[in-house]
Amino acid sequence: MDVVTLGKTGMTVNKNGFGTLPIQRISKEEAVHLLRKAYDHGIRFFDTARFYTDSEEKIGCALRDVREQVFIASKTMCKRAQDFWDQLHASLHDLNTEYLDLYQFHNPAFCPKPGDGSGLYEAMLEAREKGLIRHIGITNHRLSVAHEAIASGLYETLQFPFSYLSTEKELELVQLCQERQMGFIAMKGLSGGLITNSAAAYAFLAQFENVLPIWGVQKETELDEFLSYIENPPVLNEDLAAVIEKDRKELAGDFCRGCGYCMPCPQGIEIPTCARMSLLIRRAPLTVYLNEENQQKMARIHSCIHCNHCSSHCPYGLDTPALLEENLRDYEDFLEKRKAAGC
Repeated sequence: MDVVTLGKTGMTVNKNGFGTLPIQRISKEEAVHLLRKAYDHGIRFFDTARFYTDSEEKIGCALRDVREQVFIASKTMCKRAQDFWDQLHASLHDLNTEYLDLYQFHNPAFCPKPGDGSGLYEAMLEAREKGLIRHIGITNHRLSVAHEAIASGLYETLQFPFSYLSTEKELELVQLCQERQMGFIAMKGLSGGLITNSAAAYAFLAQFENVLPIWGVQKETELDEFLSYIENPPVLNEDLAAVIEKDRKELAGDFCRGCGYCMPCPQGIEIPTCARMSLLIRRAPLTVYLNEENQQKMARIHSCIHCNHCSSHCPYGLDTPALLEENLRDYEDFLEKRKAAGC
């Protein structure tokens, strides 16, 4: 079993955190079943957020009787101290708990610090003094904010996208966290669905002793894959290394990570799906992305008004409208070729 200790927090778990963003898309009954099965088979770290609609409530229902045996992390997107308290108490209520093991600022545009005028970090300290939270963390998609958080010494954990498609810049964050004894929580370990070999994804991340991956789980088959890795963790052998190398070549360059911070689109374009469609139709069963529903989603790109709301909110600095247009052209061309071939 591969285990990781999150920096100075002392929280030690196996390298299979449960990312609960996807369970907001399934019924409460289904979600509770998945969460309980995860716990029963050894998963102990559960990551959620106030922003994830009813995910906290589902966790509270599934794990309330084993609360002392698990670590629960949640997040707040608040920008004011008063909202901080409202969101924290709402999270505690829905999670059926008196405390959070880890409370994180959720992808803030700046790094909250004492005396910055927002009162946010002071609220975190007060919440910890009151026993409502035990550890303070931050999540982000911006390298500059992540570096500032690490350098500040104010945070016990950093949550950041990290997978075998990441660059040397993300690897540097992992190394800096290790040097500072700061826990690193890896989100997007499957790069928003672009990585389809979970064993390769796991084996790559397992190389880093300070990294805890959180896997977004929505289906029982997905959960079963990661549960199998608890007792039989994949090792980065020649076969898996070849998978990684192939994916890196195919997915080199700028691509949408599917983080969703560009949403909502005023024209109703489902950007996280549409801006990655060229990759998705080549890496997933075609019936999923060539059906009528997805054709209608892609057609909405024609209504783009180039307001640049998406590009101004993209933490990766992508020219999202141009990316959408490129994906639309490729998608329509792909469909035409299939029709011409009688498919």
